[in-house]
Amino acid sequence: MPSAEIIAIGTELLLGEISDTNTRFIARALRSLGLDLFRVTTVGDNTARITEAIQSAMQRADVVLTTGGLGPTVDDPTRQAAAAALGVELEFQEDLWRQVVATVARYGRQAGENQKRQAFIPHGARAIPNPVGTAPAFLAESGSSVLVCLPGVPREMETLLEGAVVPYLRQRFSVPAVIEVRNLHLSGVSEAWVDERVGEYETQANPTVGLAAHNGIIDIRICAKAADVREAGRMIEQVEKEIRLAVGPALFGVDDDRLEAVVVDLVAGRGWKIAFLECGMDGELTRRISQLASPAVGGVRSAKEDCETFAGQVEALLASQRVDLALGVRNRAAGNRQEITVILAGATGPRQRDLTYGGHPANAPRWAANLALDFLRREIGDH
Repeated sequence: MPSAEIIAIGTELLLGEISDTNTRFIARALRSLGLDLFRVTTVGDNTARITEAIQSAMQRADVVLTTGGLGPTVDDPTRQAAAAALGVELEFQEDLWRQVVATVARYGRQAGENQKRQAFIPHGARAIPNPVGTAPAFLAESGSSVLVCLPGVPREMETLLEGAVVPYLRQRFSVPAVIEVRNLHLSGVSEAWVDERVGEYETQANPTVGLAAHNGIIDIRICAKAADVREAGRMIEQVEKEIRLAVGPALFGVDDDRLEAVVVDLVAGRGWKIAFLECGMDGELTRRISQLASPAVGGVRSAKEDCETFAGQVEALLASQRVDLALGVRNRAAGNRQEITVILAGATGPRQRDLTYGGHPANAPRWAANLALDFLRREIGDH
């Protein structure tokens, strides 16, 4: 099966000034083509290092895609590096220059001399015109490998990838396979707990199964490669069915499901209304619940600084907001750990759960919110 690598270019990436969203977009495109992505490299705006990264990648992979470094400035060295890696010279393309001039003119400006750099591509490379920017892309075939150099501006990269590169790769490699992924979301359990129950699936070759922990939420990723989407889906469904039996009620959702939305939908499904109260949570619960446009939410508030009266404040919220349930979450430091208190008040009286968190304090609010929402989810399920 053809393999691929991605090289993200830009010193700003190494400095942490911007996030690399291009790699995720490209990875998903490669997945849809059935190409195996084996490595991602980030390199700064240095011609020698980019050249080395491209040469190394082309020795290993059938497809190498770069993003970034195709602008008009001196510190945009991808064209020179690509030519050096391919062992050829850069060539000026008059038609590309006309496109650059026309694009700049749409902004009411005249193209500068330095922008001519963008009309140079490696000898023998195939130009990919850029209809939404001034940086043309290009691809070059070398032996059994293909090098594709795309601009770093996300929207430009996405346009060229979908409009030109994906069709080319599909035709070039004719991969009789697709890769499909499904993510199962669990809460209220640890990664070790999940691993004990699904470990046998993690050793499979196809579908593959992997785990990822996110502060109180565990994801189980099922990835299948097959001749078509239907067959991949069938493979995933069989494994998913078995995993669901193994993890039971810990599982709360799939793919884009969010714990807070699932829980509020459960409340709404009972015809109830709920209010939320948080203390020492840095607004974590407020941000997440406020994004939900549900009539089941009767408000989200922050508790008074005096968290000692927290239990009373939760019960008072139940009465003042005229709701069926009130969920309170308190987070406070206690030495080298965080103490978490979750209180659920309702018609049958308050239920309380006390927890401790020993990880980084900055992660405690999200962990506490997830555990509190899971507590509410399970309590609703028991009634």
